[in-house]
Amino acid sequence: MTQTTQTSHTPSILGAEYEAIAAKYRPIFDRIRASALQREQQRELGAEPIRWLKEARFGALRVPVAFGGDGATLPQLFQILVELSEADSNITQALRGHFAFVEDRLNAPRDAANEVWLRRFAAGDLAGNAWTEVGDVAIGDVITRVSQKDGRWVVNGRKFYSTGSIFADWVDLYARRDGDNLDVIAAVRARQPGVTHKDDWDGFGQRTTGSGTSIYENAEVDEENIFPFASRFKYQTAFYQLFHLSTLAGIAHAITRDAAQQVRDRRRIFSTGNAPSVAQDVQVQQVVGEVAAAAYAAEATAVRAAFAAQRAYDTHWAGNAEAERQANIEAELESAQGQVVISDLVLRAATQFFNALGASAASSSKSLDRHWRNARTVASHNPVIYKARIIGDWRINGTEPPYVWQIGAGPAKATPSEPAKAA
Repeated sequence: MTQTTQTSHTPSILGAEYEAIAAKYRPIFDRIRASALQREQQRELGAEPIRWLKEARFGALRVPVAFGGDGATLPQLFQILVELSEADSNITQALRGHFAFVEDRLNAPRDAANEVWLRRFAAGDLAGNAWTEVGDVAIGDVITRVSQKDGRWVVNGRKFYSTGSIFADWVDLYARRDGDNLDVIAAVRARQPGVTHKDDWDGFGQRTTGSGTSIYENAEVDEENIFPFASRFKYQTAFYQLFHLSTLAGIAHAITRDAAQQVRDRRRIFSTGNAPSVAQDVQVQQVVGEVAAAAYAAEATAVRAAFAAQRAYDTHWAGNAEAERQANIEAELESAQGQVVISDLVLRAATQFFNALGASAASSSKSLDRHWRNARTVASHNPVIYKARIIGDWRINGTEPPYVWQIGAGPAKATPSEPAKAA
């Protein structure tokens, strides 16, 4: 019997060119899938799979064909990321910062300086991510600084959740510039004196993404690679969230794949079962069917939400400020609505599929728990309760959603001996 997966065909809504783009990378996805369990069990960083993708110029998916890329639309990008995530969701997460930096450069004016970046991506250069401050930094403040030293711009600071930076050529770094206190993005070379990457992420999921600490000690940055944060592409929060939605959808497909395989291979049955083989047990079939349906719904939602982000990108170039504003609102809300639904859907599937299996499925040799751990970690990045509240506030009161949010220390709590003062 021939087995097929959900990602083995192309939804026509993505256009005929999607299959041509995806076909180039599917053999690499197969190699990544074949080695994913080993990386999980040995906590082995995905440096080799990242290298395979880098050599294939996977990071240039969104770069226009004229500059040497694939020219993929946003729905096409996130669809192919579902496929990659089914193979190994850690690899997708490791590339999240790269594709966000590419998207920002795609939204920048197409001048000679920016064309340099597009051609770098087409040549295989990858970018990492370094935004989250380390230490007791107050919310809204930025400790990492860009300043001048001996006539050169340098970066000093420490970052955590530096996802993908350990594999990258560049780092998309958020900082504050001395002198004018302007919040900026600094594109820093990842392999230079003064830059240290640590693999010290200790999460129970997404363990091989390289999401640890990065340290910058007088690391040089060229002035032309310092960009005002205010110029960052407006639908960036939606874009980051769409990455998580595609990752979760891919995890759901991996759950479906593993559940079907485990049932197909199982020979032991329970006396309370319904058939002489587990594969023919109607209740077990029902469980696998429900898990597959959850994967279908997660993918459909993720890709559907990506069309709103595509509209935001398209209107950016149309010269109509109000249309662009509305498109950015839609992109934010659609990605948030997707998160509220997909997070619970995939987490339930990651638990439910054990109902189709025996106790042996809990064996650490199978590492089937990784699907729940990975999904739980991805779903925790942006607090889903706040997303639901933002959606409700829009529906009820028409309150425009925030496009940028930060994390940091809040005001100190008043002690019993120091009661809070009335405003």
